[in-house]
Amino acid sequence: MIWLIGNKGMLGTELSLLLEKSGIPFASTGREVDITDMAALMDFSEKQAQPFTWIVNCAAYTAVDNAEDDKESCHRLNAKGPQNIAVIANKTGARLIHVSTDYVFNGQGNKPYMEEDETDPVSVYGLTKRDGEIAIIKNHKNSYIIRTAWLYGKHGKNFVHTMLKLMNERDDVKVVNDQRGSPTWTFDLSSAIAAIIKSGKTVPFGIYHYTNEGEITWFNFAKEIYRQGRELGYITNDCTVKPCTSADFSSKVKRPAYSVLDKTRIKTTLEIKIPSWDESLSFFLNHTV
Repeated sequence: MIWLIGNKGMLGTELSLLLEKSGIPFASTGREVDITDMAALMDFSEKQAQPFTWIVNCAAYTAVDNAEDDKESCHRLNAKGPQNIAVIANKTGARLIHVSTDYVFNGQGNKPYMEEDETDPVSVYGLTKRDGEIAIIKNHKNSYIIRTAWLYGKHGKNFVHTMLKLMNERDDVKVVNDQRGSPTWTFDLSSAIAAIIKSGKTVPFGIYHYTNEGEITWFNFAKEIYRQGRELGYITNDCTVKPCTSADFSSKVKRPAYSVLDKTRIKTTLEIKIPSWDESLSFFLNHTV
């Protein structure tokens, strides 16, 4: 039995639909069970007819800019919450899968980050996510931490939906061309999480990286969204995509300039082929928008 925490978010919704389609039994919770409240977590766990064998945590504070002025809430959801979940998982004997982020790194690298590379978050969001990782490792050895980046999907606000909307409304859009990363479809990440759960072999516990293959700037990602969107008829307006720098946008947070993650460990361990970012974008636009 699986307990999916954070089932109403973009990733949690995608994963819940995948589990349901796969016929995998699970229970799910959102804000009605506060992850910062240990008693509430324990109460929900103890009320189940059968004990959980897996807990998957997709809950998080993800408003990166707001976090700079809302440090307490961000820390409670991204660090204290995961610590509580890890304690519950340890007490009940459940394996834990926790979703983390590329923001645990400083983004100043020039080659894909590996799982063992030193973390150095430069934002409140990144710091609290890093603290969440540490809390999980400390409190429950039977855990998987999956770092990801640049998520988009059908069930939430994201870059792809925003670009499609703006490109239909404006004659031009400016997109930063000095940040590189790997766009990641929530369905692909959900499939990797499900693969860990369904694996017939023992998957070593620890940290794994998962994004779609390839790397690109936000500007070139936007250009591909426009190209495919026009071909599919989602964009009917003539819009020019223009490059700009991060300095052109006012932000409380310095975004990582380089967010590419090395995925060798998860590909080798699960024996999976990860789709390229443009392949997944095409499937997403053709079948889910």
